[in-house]
This record gives sequence, structure tokens and C-alpha cells, in this order.
Amino acid sequence: MKTPLLKMALVALALLAPATSLRAQETEPPRKAASKSAKGATEAKTKANAAKVKARVKAKAEADAKAIDINSATKDQLKTLPGITDAYADKIIAGRPYLSKAFLVTKNILPNDLFQTLRKRIVARQPGAKPQIR
Repeated sequence: MKTPLLKMALVALALLAPATSLRAQETEPPRKAASKSAKGATEAKTKANAAKVKARVKAKAEADAKAIDINSATKDQLKTLPGITDAYADKIIAGRPYLSKAFLVTKNILPNDLFQTLRKRIVARQPGAKPQIR
């Protein structure tokens, strides 16, 4: 009884094996070229993205220009920042120069939550630091 079942299984396997290998060799039909309207839409999307990137870069540059430099700002300029009191302004001035604005937190000048609200409004420019060109 085992032998006829085994023979039938082998015959069925032999018949199905070529069919599966033929399916694997089939190729996808060639794709149609994109229509002119689809190309135009893609180009318009690319231009829109480029315009958004340009606007972000310009806004960041303007924000950096308006940002207060903690290494050179006066006490009155520092006090214009939200949350900066006379005491904090004095601490900032006393701890100068800063290599990075993050040093305000690491040197315990400002609490972290106050720094997080100010970090986009301040910069720590280095006086006399010029890029070396070789």
C-alpha cells in the first residue's frame, strides 16, 4: 500500500515541477512610459519642494541673524530674552566665553528647561574665529 502512494506522489511532483519553473521564468510586461501630465506633475512637485527648502534656509538664516550672541551681548540685550532675569544675565556674562550655547546648561548657568525655550534664540559665536583656507 505504501508503494502505490509513493509512486503517485512522485508522479504528481514530476508533473508539477516543470510548471512552477516556467512560472518563475516569466517576465513582467514592459511598463508604459509616463504620460506628459504625470511628468509635469512630478516636475511641479520637485519645484515646490525646492521652494520649501529655500524658504526654510532663508528663515533659518534670518533667525540666526536675529539670534543674540551670548559671548558679546550686553546685559540689557540678554534681558530681552524670555525668562532671563538680572541674576541670569549676570551669570551668563560672568561665565564668558562659551564654546557652545550648550555650556549654559553644563556649567549650571541656566536650568535645562529655560535653555530649551531659548536655544533657538541664542548663539555662541567665537570672537576672531576665522575658517582656515588651505
